[in-house]
Amino acid sequence: MAIEEKERIIIPDENGVENLFEVLFTFDVEDTGSSYIAVVPAEQVNDEEVEVYAFRYEEKDDDDLSLFAIESDEEWEIVEEMLNTLAEEEELSE
Repeated sequence: MAIEEKERIIIPDENGVENLFEVLFTFDVEDTGSSYIAVVPAEQVNDEEVEVYAFRYEEKDDDDLSLFAIESDEEWEIVEEMLNTLAEEEELSE
């Protein structure tokens, strides 16, 4: 059985403290042209319950990401729908 290496990113908080997160998934919404990323704190990865953070993002030329807070209800609905779909798929694969 191969162990899949998850992608990790560092996101600074409002005080500039860098925090390590594991990427759950990224996805694009063709209708809006927006890209989204969902992450969990690396220290919570194996916990029963984790806190999921989601952002809209834009890629820069140098493999860097610009993250933007999701502020509209419509965007949250899109992200929640994707989370629910992935959770259902994961339950079916267990």
